[in-house]
Amino acid sequence: MPENKFITNPVAFDWLQRNDRPAKPRKVGMTEIRAAYYSNFGMHYFKDILEMSGNYVDSIKFAGGAFTFMNPKKIKEMIDLAHQYGVLVSTGGFMEYVLTKGKEAVKKYIQEVKSLGFDIVEISTGFISIPTSDWQHVIEDVQKAGMKAKPEIGIQFGAGGDTVASELRVEGTQDVEYAISQAKRFVDAGAFLIMMESEGVTENADPWRVDVPAKFINAIGLEKVMFEAADPKVFKWYIKNYGPEVNLFVDHSQIVQLECTREGIWGTNDVWGRIVTYK
Repeated sequence: MPENKFITNPVAFDWLQRNDRPAKPRKVGMTEIRAAYYSNFGMHYFKDILEMSGNYVDSIKFAGGAFTFMNPKKIKEMIDLAHQYGVLVSTGGFMEYVLTKGKEAVKKYIQEVKSLGFDIVEISTGFISIPTSDWQHVIEDVQKAGMKAKPEIGIQFGAGGDTVASELRVEGTQDVEYAISQAKRFVDAGAFLIMMESEGVTENADPWRVDVPAKFINAIGLEKVMFEAADPKVFKWYIKNYGPEVNLFVDHSQIVQLECTREGIWGTNDVWGRIVTYK
């Protein structure tokens, strides 16, 4: 996708002061939205989102392997439309399933998503255990194919797929410092971003493990991590604590509310007038 060769929507009321938001392609303050999974998501709906809010969508993720049983022609059309607006397209964490089918399946999967036009391959391991060195090899294979590798790291065993809280408590959590050491290795290997799994941190965690995001940011930098925050109270907490430049993944239904919070123009009492930039 050529840089700066995409559609940018004009902005109404541009004379009003609001928080500074860098233009796309952004390196901070990125927003990824979820495509079809909890609700259907087609071309017309996606076009509506892009025509109204495309300036604020940096990437879109197909969750749960949904694209693997869709019409490939329609997938390509959706990806082409995304690229027109400077939006990257992610596979979501389906690699986790493919990894269980062996090395040749992984290589074939990488080539097929490349041919469809995907930009990002997320590499999750919430349900499986894989050596860190093997994880790195998958990252390298994705990058050799010309796509961006995005490992998803968490502290909760069994994370993903809407597993109920009681089952997750039985699974337990892993050491945060070990997860951070993995993240460092993946960044050193050239990973595009580290995706931070919300389960065990701000989802199915009472109280929230607020120490975990801070440790990841301190270790690898705000610009190298994206946090799963598909709940308004969660994304507001991240912005209130780390500012508009924090990278967040939300549901497609939340893009407008999230951007209002980032720009500091609206919000609930806990963020009203508190989210500001200097420039």
